[in-house]
Amino acid sequence: MTSIESQTLRTGVCYYPEHWPESRWAEDAAHMRRLGLSVVRIGEFAWSRLESPDGELHLDWLERAIDTLQAAGLSIVLGTPTATPPAWLVNRHAGIYAVDEQGRTRGFGSRRHYCFSYLPYHADCARIVTALAKRFGKHPGIIAWQTDNEYGCHDTILSYSEAAIAGFQQWCRQRYTDIDALNTAWGNVFWSMEYTDFDEIGAPVGAVTETNPAHRMAYWRCASDAVVTFDRVQVDIIRAHSPGRDVLHNFMGNFVEFDHHALSRHLDVATWDNYPLGFLTRDGEDPDEQRRYLRTGTPDSSAFHHDLYRGCCGGRFWVMEQQPGPVNWAPYNPAPLDGMARLWAWEAFAHGAEVLSWFRWRQAPFAQEQMHTGLLLSNGEEDTAASEARQVADEIAKLDASELRLTTNRAQVAILFDYAGDRAQRIQQPDGRTYDPLQHVQQVYRACRELGLDVDIVSSDAELDLYSLVLLPNITIDDPVLAERLSHLDATIVLFPRSASRGVDMAIPDSLPPASLRKLIDVTVIRSETLPPEETLVARGAVASTITAWRERIRSELTPAGRFEDGWGFHYTQGRVHYINAIPDRPSIRVLLKSLCAEAGVAVTPMPEGVRTRRRGGLRFAFNVSDTSHSISDLFEEAAADRIVFGEEQLAPAGVTVWREA
Repeated sequence: MTSIESQTLRTGVCYYPEHWPESRWAEDAAHMRRLGLSVVRIGEFAWSRLESPDGELHLDWLERAIDTLQAAGLSIVLGTPTATPPAWLVNRHAGIYAVDEQGRTRGFGSRRHYCFSYLPYHADCARIVTALAKRFGKHPGIIAWQTDNEYGCHDTILSYSEAAIAGFQQWCRQRYTDIDALNTAWGNVFWSMEYTDFDEIGAPVGAVTETNPAHRMAYWRCASDAVVTFDRVQVDIIRAHSPGRDVLHNFMGNFVEFDHHALSRHLDVATWDNYPLGFLTRDGEDPDEQRRYLRTGTPDSSAFHHDLYRGCCGGRFWVMEQQPGPVNWAPYNPAPLDGMARLWAWEAFAHGAEVLSWFRWRQAPFAQEQMHTGLLLSNGEEDTAASEARQVADEIAKLDASELRLTTNRAQVAILFDYAGDRAQRIQQPDGRTYDPLQHVQQVYRACRELGLDVDIVSSDAELDLYSLVLLPNITIDDPVLAERLSHLDATIVLFPRSASRGVDMAIPDSLPPASLRKLIDVTVIRSETLPPEETLVARGAVASTITAWRERIRSELTPAGRFEDGWGFHYTQGRVHYINAIPDRPSIRVLLKSLCAEAGVAVTPMPEGVRTRRRGGLRFAFNVSDTSHSISDLFEEAAADRIVFGEEQLAPAGVTVWREA
């Protein structure tokens, strides 16, 4: 077996041999190779074809499929089928189903129909994964394993089943040991919510009004831990029977329902599923932006997630599913602009991806995803993205051997991202219904990218010593260890609103926010307010900043950089530490970051609307999702025509140009 690490920049596809006649498999495999594909994911939804109710295993067909793909020169990622337990299995377990917030059982008929806390299902998963790992663990065609599929898709992390509540009670026993300690930590004396036994604790739903934020935060932590525990069962089995192969999971976009950093600690590679147009029409809130980027996706949505997931597994990430055409699940499902499948592939590689895999090989003519396109039409003819997949493979061939193994450059700018911090802000944001903490982080990221900056998105326990500019947009939970580490950095550090504003159990720190971060800057938050979307405030100083959504009143001996009309200060600085005590709009964030980069010694290259750049090794990439062409040499002084590897000097809409830097 050849390590995937020595063969980076590979393209692949998701394939379902169980959907098609076996007589078709060899031709499909040969066709994949003609498109330059070299990695194929299979098996993640095939449980009903792998095991029958009497316990008999049916693995021969899967082995023939693996052998056929390998014989064509394809490397296989084998998925465990645990996202879709078959009907006969779930019918044996009355408690396997998740229950939603309204108390409705989420039953059979699609996928992800199980509760992570239902322990008997762990044994079923261990059985099928063990069978697969023993049979195929050392097969020379298998280079990696994918556990399950898209943990949490369809709102399936938080379950309110009997199993989930029993699991939560046990989690609380282990965490707090004594019921009085839990009552104190949660502040249950308020509204006479005190418990006398752990068995009295239910799920934080169904109450007359708002439930205790500490209870909700603990329930989220327990649910997140349950996902990690569930995944670890499979990972340990695979490692025991399939040494030397990568183990990975495919995460999702705009999804913060569990702690991906915690789960990634026992993976080799973080992968994710990238659907830029689906995310735009499902998650976008700006009508003008939706119209502008309807067929390309916004300039930074994919890039943000590439950088986020690259930070989960020590720099290793893949895109396991890449949108090739219209999808079937968003409110609106437009077709991509010609060239975008190619652009999305190169954008992933520019941000450090080892593998870019399209979803999927062939459009299915049956069941729920008939309207989801693939590289082939449902009748087997090539669809639009097939030619772009072939083009990407041809362009990879233009790189020399060293460039195929380029490592991702460490950026000068780091954004610390904390899943618990995001959850804490969602749990309690009084009257701030239009404020989304993930969108705030993405706006900070986007402002960086508009300045032409490469960005690393890392966890709060990552090594930070080599960064020049460290941004903390959602470190909501007070962490004295992090504060101590930050105090020793030789970097410009930027704190944003709500920093260290809650303890682990959601209580306001006794010393008031930003709690232990006052080791860095002498400010105290004494009031906060949330603003409706039609209300904007302007802080005036050397430059004016427009404020939306959230604002804090600060008590400090420090002189703010600006003031609002009512006298509240804005933007406090002590040495190289900055506290931004309100949520600026993106243009204001961009102006602010430009000045902070100057202080940090980070060079900026402001980008036109819709144009982005990224470095990887000695290569520089430029991408254009605007409707206007741009001259590369006008934007980048070093982009001489004789150094262009592929692409054009005139960067057209949906264009990609790559050149070797001097």
